[in-house]
Amino acid sequence: MTSRAASSIKDQVAKGIAARYRRERIFRRTGLAALLIGLGFLAFFFYTLVETGYTAFQQTRILLDVELSEQSIDPDGTRDAAVLRRAGYQGLIRDALRAQFPEVSARGELRSLFAMISSGAGLELRDRVLGDPDLIGTTTPMWLLADDDVDMVVKGHIDRTVAESDRRIDDRELAWLEALEAAGRVDRRFNRHFFTAGDSRDPELAGIWSATVGSFFMLLVTLTLSFPLGVATAIYLEEFAAKNRWTDLVEVNINNLAAVPSIVFGLLGLSLFINTFGLPRSAPLVGGLVLSLMTLPVIIIASRAALTAVPPSIREAALGMGASKMQMVLHHVLPLAMPGMLTGTIIGMARALGESAPLLMIGMVAFIVDVPQSPLDPATALPVQVYLWADSPERAFVERTSAAILVLLAFLLLMNATAVVLRKRFERRY
Repeated sequence: MTSRAASSIKDQVAKGIAARYRRERIFRRTGLAALLIGLGFLAFFFYTLVETGYTAFQQTRILLDVELSEQSIDPDGTRDAAVLRRAGYQGLIRDALRAQFPEVSARGELRSLFAMISSGAGLELRDRVLGDPDLIGTTTPMWLLADDDVDMVVKGHIDRTVAESDRRIDDRELAWLEALEAAGRVDRRFNRHFFTAGDSRDPELAGIWSATVGSFFMLLVTLTLSFPLGVATAIYLEEFAAKNRWTDLVEVNINNLAAVPSIVFGLLGLSLFINTFGLPRSAPLVGGLVLSLMTLPVIIIASRAALTAVPPSIREAALGMGASKMQMVLHHVLPLAMPGMLTGTIIGMARALGESAPLLMIGMVAFIVDVPQSPLDPATALPVQVYLWADSPERAFVERTSAAILVLLAFLLLMNATAVVLRKRFERRY
């Protein structure tokens, strides 16, 4: 081979290597660009969510000097709780508003003035009087809940500078609000209703507590059913079942069930649990049963993977020391596989917490105000609550929708962090 031919081959090899390195650099840069684009979209999503929803954690309140007249609240002076509950507290709030704006006298103007205070303010005032009856007969300054339109103006979600026809609050109400602001009688305070109340048609009174309790009951039912059944099924299939066509068929069906759309489980729950067994609609018990069907394949697959990861030497050593197969599984294999099982279970539960489609099919889309006291009471769940608020036309529900999503994401992050902590805490080295 001449030196010229050897040089030509060497140049071709060098060009090929350079081309491969160039393609590798292009691939790496493309992957990095895709990662950055994905992170950018995720950051934009979280920014939009937080920017829209953080204001829901505060609520506008108006300071009024309320005269708690004994003649109006407890004319007999008995301080009987039943009598105190029946008093017209909303009327006392209206009297305080009229005292603040004595120039307002026309019926239409008074109706607009009274609408600046939430209809739930009277209930707050009633609870405060019931908690401290000594307030009766005094004139007490109280921070009362403002209407949702007033709240949107104070938070800047409704532009004060646009024409009156383009905003939900008219010029008279805006003038009264600005007068109250100038007097230091308007403030934004922590919105405890959002965390302690149930759903409401009035946005300023709506909260997530009822949906949170409903989600808790559903997850409790789901965990109680799916975890022991999933772990027991995984142990049987992995450690005791014979390898034949029937067990292969079962394994294929389990893997297929893990990929079935969640709404199919909702249809199954509607047909089986409600129409056939007659269980109550919109109950956490039915929701938990449906979510158990959906979560069970995920737990079985994760548990089998955790059992497979245990080295065969552990089994052989236990059997060699005289342990029975059941003792080998329960005393040696299961403790080593438990961290992986717990991780798969918590991830499956986190998926169940975020599901709404199967719950809509079993009627948990109902408007629920009262907080459920048991898994048999009517309830809704956090994802369904988000769905209901997103469909509401009021501007105040927009921020509450984003805030509820933030709370739901916080629960999901907490559950995933718990899975990581449990795995690290119970993981054993072998």
